[in-house]
Amino acid sequence: MTVNASVTFVGNATTVLHLGEFTLLTDPAFGPAGSRVYLGKGAWTRRLKDPALEVVDLDALDGIVLSHLHSDHFDRFARRDLPKDLPIITTPVAARTLAKRSTFSAADGLATWDNREWTRGEQRLIMTSVPGRHGPGLIEKVMPDVMGTVLELIVAGRRALRLYITGDTLYGPYLSEIPRRCGEIDAMLIHLGGTRLLGVLLTMDDKQGVETTHLIRPGLTIPIHNDDYKVQKSPLSAFLNRASRQGLTGVKPITRGGTLELPVRVP
Repeated sequence: MTVNASVTFVGNATTVLHLGEFTLLTDPAFGPAGSRVYLGKGAWTRRLKDPALEVVDLDALDGIVLSHLHSDHFDRFARRDLPKDLPIITTPVAARTLAKRSTFSAADGLATWDNREWTRGEQRLIMTSVPGRHGPGLIEKVMPDVMGTVLELIVAGRRALRLYITGDTLYGPYLSEIPRRCGEIDAMLIHLGGTRLLGVLLTMDDKQGVETTHLIRPGLTIPIHNDDYKVQKSPLSAFLNRASRQGLTGVKPITRGGTLELPVRVP
């Protein structure tokens, strides 16, 4: 059986994932360069780059994976244009907010380590919520709940691909639970950018990104969430240079609008 998997990079944390028979959209934000984005608690930022796609093929989508409800991950254009009955896998708080304020009736909140499973013929897609922390110490308490996601594609009873999407998390030893509980990670979409507000680091910079890659040890690491917004202070080049100096292999950047094949184990 021939099975293919790929990721197309739209911008920031927005990607289109083709995983066997399933197609997912991650963290949809389609605002143009120059648009302002509200981050909560009186904080705003501005988008610096246009997304590679203004419209995705909505008919092809099975659902959305939403790491958290910040407007650089689910903006007003997504709220306006996405079908209100499209399944959204996200945190419990985000699901309640989407259902109440934006009438997304199929928003489904997963507590950490909960999972959902979709089946199509001989293929199964298992989506597991894994830990993430969107700020240090007490700062985390005033930030939206965030989750990482492990997507596991099963074909004819065999694992074809295990993909980890970090979400907007900081590095910490708690991330070691992910490969321990979920198993070997074939590929990782890592959210970087070194986002800072009032000097506080809220997403991984180059140093934390390399530490996380050492910890998770994926076969393929694809850095995203780098330079779309003014609050992102750590460029992709810093991560790539540090990863090279430390001898990390399997790191492969993706161009805006580009597509990378993901490693599939089923022959």
